[in-house]
Amino acid sequence: MSNIILLSTAYLAPVQYYTKFLVYDKVIIEAHENFIKQTYRNRCKIYGANGELTLTIPVKKINTKTKIKELLIDYDTNWRKLHWKSIESAYNSSPFFEYYADDFLPLFTKKFNFLFDLNTELLSMILSILDVNHKLNFTDKYVNSDGDIDDMRESIHPKKKIEDQQFKIIKYTQVFQQKTGFIPNLSIIDLLFNEGPNATEILNLS
Repeated sequence: MSNIILLSTAYLAPVQYYTKFLVYDKVIIEAHENFIKQTYRNRCKIYGANGELTLTIPVKKINTKTKIKELLIDYDTNWRKLHWKSIESAYNSSPFFEYYADDFLPLFTKKFNFLFDLNTELLSMILSILDVNHKLNFTDKYVNSDGDIDDMRESIHPKKKIEDQQFKIIKYTQVFQQKTGFIPNLSIIDLLFNEGPNATEILNLS
């Protein structure tokens, strides 16, 4: 295991993603890859009243070689309002939703041109909430995987089975758990809204 890890950018990334900031001395976010569809780069998973719910940020029509830093968000639909209403509906009865809502809401009213910028601002804010003092590092060119850095750009993926020896699923109380059961590795906001200040401790155990 290296003490450096390479991650993709991600929208309200899952719990697994955030554990890496507690395990590694240095985390590097890939800023020069081509955009890959159907990944956490522009989607997240939350716990809605009917179970797992995916929220996806629409992006402008792209070709196969659109750089992630150049990827424009599509505002033809009012996705910000829809996402926030979904988050509010899912978590307004959670113990810490009101405590953190004022931190998140401004980022769902601000208009970001680029997906990468929105993701970065969310990441920075969430690390601050978690009291994780980790400098954000970004690649200055596309990095080819080698043995010197642990590369998890494609390993943390919504459609792949979790195969990560460093990540252990720790159960915590979720709003709709009695109805549908515990759902692991949802967006970090699921952990924050349900566990509040205990979220960092759970990440440390994971």
